[in-house]
Amino acid sequence: MSAFFATCPKGLEYLLRDELVALGAEDAREALAGVHFAGTLETAYRACLWSRLASRVLLPLAEFDAPDDDALYAGVQAIDWSAHLAAHGTLAVDAHTAQSKLVHSQFIAQRAKDAVVDQFRRHGGTRPDVDTDEPDVRLNLRLKRDRATLSLDLSGAPLHRRGWREMQGEAPLKENLAAAILLRARWPEAYAAGGALLDPMCGSGTLLIEGAWMAADVAAGLHREYYGFLGWKQHDIALWRSLLHEAQQRAEAGLRALRPCFFGADADARMVQVAKRNAQAAGVAGFLALEKHDVAHAAPPPGVAHGLVVTNPPYGERLGDRIEMPALYRALGEALRTRFAGWRAAVLAGDAELGRALALRAEKKYALYNGALETVLLTFELHAHDDAPREPKPLSSGAQMLKNRLEKNLRHLRKRLAREGIRCWRAYDQDLPEYAVAIDVYGDTAGRDHLHVQEYRAPAEIPAEVARTRLREAVRVAGEVFGVPRGRIALKTRERGKGGAKYGRFDQRGEFVEVEEGGLKFLVNLTDYLDTGLFLDHRLVRAKLRELAAGRRFLNLFAYTATASVYAAAGGARDTTSVDLSATYLDWASRNLALNGFAGAKHRLAQADALAFLRADRGRYGLIYVDPPTFSNSKRADDFDVQRDHAALLDACGDRLAGDGVIVFSNNFRRFRLDREALERRFAIEDWSAPSIPFDFTRRADIHGCWLLRPHRADTDMNPWSGARAKK
Repeated sequence: MSAFFATCPKGLEYLLRDELVALGAEDAREALAGVHFAGTLETAYRACLWSRLASRVLLPLAEFDAPDDDALYAGVQAIDWSAHLAAHGTLAVDAHTAQSKLVHSQFIAQRAKDAVVDQFRRHGGTRPDVDTDEPDVRLNLRLKRDRATLSLDLSGAPLHRRGWREMQGEAPLKENLAAAILLRARWPEAYAAGGALLDPMCGSGTLLIEGAWMAADVAAGLHREYYGFLGWKQHDIALWRSLLHEAQQRAEAGLRALRPCFFGADADARMVQVAKRNAQAAGVAGFLALEKHDVAHAAPPPGVAHGLVVTNPPYGERLGDRIEMPALYRALGEALRTRFAGWRAAVLAGDAELGRALALRAEKKYALYNGALETVLLTFELHAHDDAPREPKPLSSGAQMLKNRLEKNLRHLRKRLAREGIRCWRAYDQDLPEYAVAIDVYGDTAGRDHLHVQEYRAPAEIPAEVARTRLREAVRVAGEVFGVPRGRIALKTRERGKGGAKYGRFDQRGEFVEVEEGGLKFLVNLTDYLDTGLFLDHRLVRAKLRELAAGRRFLNLFAYTATASVYAAAGGARDTTSVDLSATYLDWASRNLALNGFAGAKHRLAQADALAFLRADRGRYGLIYVDPPTFSNSKRADDFDVQRDHAALLDACGDRLAGDGVIVFSNNFRRFRLDREALERRFAIEDWSAPSIPFDFTRRADIHGCWLLRPHRADTDMNPWSGARAKK
């Protein structure tokens, strides 16, 4: 089993991770512009041959400090290159550097090449030559913060080069981005349901050819003649031939069964001819119907009732004049709205402004990178009632202010959310006093966003009708800004009742949404309860629990839906015990654990009062997480008040703590005061409240408190929290 890294365009990491898992990869976890995974050589070969999304597949050979060129040279020389490359072979080095003292990538590549060549020259006199096109071995050297990672590039050349493109237009769409668009638009589902694929601005035919290969089960790399491992000394020729044979058989079977349901058009007759030649090279020309006409004449082919319209219109930065682009997008939107009822559509727009020119309400928006250019992919469900565009009621001045604020928040946070892979986050929290709501975004594993809008209590002087109007405006504006239809917006409102304002009755739908956080999956319920099942403000606390859990027994008190237990298990906890009084929450907890592959005796669920469990249990735990409610008056346990009872609770936790163990204690009572006088007799205490607040919650820095407690008898050096700060 070896470690590998597959690179991809930014925005495709989650799709690539799922694809690699389907190809047999293990321990797949996304990073910025790529995915780490483990597997055998066969796994890597399959990734090179079958991945539609990866750019390169790298086999890391070494990682070392390289603050200067001598250290870089020494680090490369430390590898036995005779195990990878023949003395009479050829090599190339691709180098990239960031935030390092060595700043010139060409010099870095040259120095690394010299280290390899000099090793061969010393040992035998014969040295490899340089071939930048198709070398026997291509090395990938990445230098970041003076730390070098040297890898063997198994792909040899970017994997988006499928081997069929004979000609291209002025602004070609890379094949792996085209594949991502088709997957986001759910083309495999549309094809399985008997639908067609239509591109009204097909250019060189990339989307249509990629869609045909997907439907026919043609391996993405089947037509490639060169891979980076073909001249590698450890290349397994027999294994590779068997994988090629399997792929060829699957392609032949898939093409025999493929339906001729691919339709394209372009206003440029030259590009129609280019698309035809590319389709012939890809072996799918007989399944494509290509015509010359502009987008204003786009219409479903005769006898075709449904399918997917997918296209990548020009953006203006590369083709044509920007001032002409909105008219082009309006024509596309008009065609989709008036002629394609019952179809789905996906448009890769240059930016949000061009997307709005379509005059269609997007079901979903995705940020994707076409090379270095950030674009937005919009997907739509086209219904009959879209025949005439409806003029929305103008926003009030207050609602427009709210829209401006939400757009500003999204613009400010979008890149960081994408960089850190965060799909569940707080977008707004009473930023404007007039709109007293919290708006949370929950991105599900199918790529759709859901909104959770929770109303705060309006001031007594605000008339109820005004508050209701503002709440309706908040829901409408949030849906518009995030492109989320009303059916995926959950609203929690307050009603006046005995004793003052309180939350009203919730819907009882029993609907769960599968979301992702930190590479783990969780079920949330946005409608049935006050809380959703995932406390977003505790994201950093959960991440730190994962860091601490390795090799420890983990106890989770007031476990709720056991999200913390899932994190601990993912961090390598020896076992987990989740304690809660509610059978409903424990069932939910069990589903969360199972969803991530954690089940069986190592992951115990106990229905009990926390204090009663601590008194009865005789186990010792290296990590205890305590996140109690502010108040509880359950009939099955004594009343609990976090301010009054926390010292006794934590003291009881200390009785169950291993000698070098850690208690992580948090709660959301904003007026809470830790009883240090009572607790410091037994524990060393670190206030970790401020570092535990995620960046999207900093507007309410007192949303929760967090403290770390360890017994005085433990060696200070063994405190894993000493000097630590959570990664944001």
